[in-house]
Amino acid sequence: MTAPRWPDRPRHVQALIESALQAVDPSAAVRRQLRLETDRLVAGEQAVGLAPEAKIYLAGAGKAGVPMGRAAAEILGDRLAGGVMAVPQAPADGDRRIEWIEAGHPLPNEGSIRAGKAIEALLGQAQAADVVLALISGGGSALLELPVGQVTLADLQTTNQLLLRSGANIEQINLVRQRLSRIKGGGLARMAGPATVVSLILSDVVGNPLDKIASGPTVPGRHSREDAQAVLDQLELTGELPATVRAQLDLASAQPPTEARGWQVLIGDNRLAAEAAAERARSLGFQTAVLTNQLEGEAAYVGYLVAALAKSVQRHADPVPAPACLILGGETTVTVRGDGLGGRNQELALAAAIGLDGWPNLAVATLATDGVDGPTPAAGAVVSGDTVAQAHELGLDPEAALQTNDSHTLLHAIGADLLLGPTGTNVNDLIFVLVYPTGD
Repeated sequence: MTAPRWPDRPRHVQALIESALQAVDPSAAVRRQLRLETDRLVAGEQAVGLAPEAKIYLAGAGKAGVPMGRAAAEILGDRLAGGVMAVPQAPADGDRRIEWIEAGHPLPNEGSIRAGKAIEALLGQAQAADVVLALISGGGSALLELPVGQVTLADLQTTNQLLLRSGANIEQINLVRQRLSRIKGGGLARMAGPATVVSLILSDVVGNPLDKIASGPTVPGRHSREDAQAVLDQLELTGELPATVRAQLDLASAQPPTEARGWQVLIGDNRLAAEAAAERARSLGFQTAVLTNQLEGEAAYVGYLVAALAKSVQRHADPVPAPACLILGGETTVTVRGDGLGGRNQELALAAAIGLDGWPNLAVATLATDGVDGPTPAAGAVVSGDTVAQAHELGLDPEAALQTNDSHTLLHAIGADLLLGPTGTNVNDLIFVLVYPTGD
């Protein structure tokens, strides 16, 4: 097999992205795990019996909600009695038995509250013989909401904004969110009782903790008031929270125990996407290694680390010889200190570009698998040892952009930003490190 050559880099990056996203296609994932038989519904390796009078309701939220909902509706056929899905954009041709509600992300909005109320009303009809099929994917925390006590939508938005800018990871953010919601931390399952609740979950959280994905609407929260307070103390946010939020967090228990019957099925995650990309890289002629699916940390620091890995391969053939493709998955964070425009994947890529400056035939591609990196139209970026020089030619300062969290402005100016558009799936982030032979 001919070794991969540097001029083919754009084609290689595109092939890796396509393979990764195809592997975690939400519609295909639902079809692999869900089956309707004459007298039972099979999800994963378990099944629930269906009496003739039993109804099946559909409820859920997330960035993958539209393809998941469509696939489930087709499988359920005439047994589907109705449904509500909170999604970023309602489909023009969605199944009419499902109420598709457009809601907010990354901050909840009025649509998020409306979706929560609609699901509460729908599930209030469920009887003991019925089944509720919950379809959960990343983004559901913001898209689906019902605040507790005196907490208002504005309070939630302020709290979420503080958490998102603090450098907190998604587990920390969702731990706090659960304490402020009637639908998170098992709340949706409580609403469905006494029906059986079957959950199909597409993971966007490192390590796949089911109670953290979309804040676990069908999984009981395992954390206490003290756990949430510890997160806020660590981030030094307690004093900035709205008074109603502080009062709610002081309560001993946010919600009663979950009583609903049922189980959860993980239908896709970052590992699946990374392994599919690795298989494609090998077919293209790269020596390939998936280094981790547990990547976390400050985006810029991880970017410097990724650059160091690329240089180690080129200079020492460690951990594999060139031509090489190293794949990492997970989700980094950004502590916002400047007033620029960017996202965690672009900030990571910019730091990697600084670390790669002047090194030939090295490239790093970063992407959010949902196609959206922070408040920008980009999914991430593709950088190389030439990126910093390209920026200098335009009078741009990569170091200054990194310090002011302005990665998108610089990367877009030199055409390094990666534009995918919403992908319809969401399984964390991917990083591809490509090392080509220096003679190419």
